[in-house]
Amino acid sequence: MAGRTPTSAPPSDRRPAYRHVPSRRPPRRTPDGTIAGVIGGVATVVVLGVLGFSLFGDRAPIGAITGSYREVAVGRETATDNELYATGVLTPVNCAPPRLEPGGASMRRFMDALSDCLDASWGSQFAKAGLRFDVPARVFWRDAGRSPCGTYPSPGSSAFYCPANNTMYVGVDHIVATSGDEPLENFAVFARVVAHEYGHHVQDRAGILLYGNRLMEGADPLGRAEASRRIELQAQCFAGAFLGAERATLPMTRDQVAAMIEDVRGRGDEHLPPARRDHGSGRNYAGWVVTGFEGAGVEGAGVEGAGLAVCNTWTVPASEVD
Repeated sequence: MAGRTPTSAPPSDRRPAYRHVPSRRPPRRTPDGTIAGVIGGVATVVVLGVLGFSLFGDRAPIGAITGSYREVAVGRETATDNELYATGVLTPVNCAPPRLEPGGASMRRFMDALSDCLDASWGSQFAKAGLRFDVPARVFWRDAGRSPCGTYPSPGSSAFYCPANNTMYVGVDHIVATSGDEPLENFAVFARVVAHEYGHHVQDRAGILLYGNRLMEGADPLGRAEASRRIELQAQCFAGAFLGAERATLPMTRDQVAAMIEDVRGRGDEHLPPARRDHGSGRNYAGWVVTGFEGAGVEGAGVEGAGLAVCNTWTVPASEVD
């Protein structure tokens, strides 16, 4: 896999990362105000990743863990050799969400239409693998509320995936505010957020998220952080795969893609202590979304091993997920 090197250093005014909360028991507040799920007695914050740049030459969990699903035995091969990796590129579903206009109603319509596309896209991909797929629930909020994974909004966050009830939570107004008030015409910035959260649901349904969360349970702080990064960066790649597959009807100009990459690259966590680096550097956070966009989202992309196999973050060296 090509190295993921950004075209420039991440901006100093870092944008907040998003979150995925792998919670099995009622969450608690951590000292920094984010919501943590308690897994096997270990508090773990898994923040949603955001990715980097390679598109123009420079390479820069689980759904509900309930009932019998909780008891399903998963081994390392669930993540390293998952059936989804052999299904090739995503099949386009001709996604054409409505144009974004000012106001929450427009953003809600955009996210609903985009989520319908994600349902169809990933449902088709799971069918290729002969795997069962259930779509996630959606909560697109404007007012504060509570989920099984904690209250929302939380400081600096606009979106998270709650595995306790298989639900994506996205703030209709917060998604713009936490992007630094990105212009609405750069819709890819917002589409990536939704597609990333959906990527965690994909991991859930495929068993990958369950494996990753269990891996974190038995690891030391550095091991937990690395496992979290492999989860988050794969969700980034899955988001890129979807956007790449829909490029014909969800067109993104060079400038729009550049805005998306700059946004995710600015969310890197290389400034944090090693044990808290649970999403990845700006270089890799951006690079994995581009890997999906270029290699898993379009037939004949000219990428060796093109298809969802390029999103396998579980077998690459640690340097690819730092």
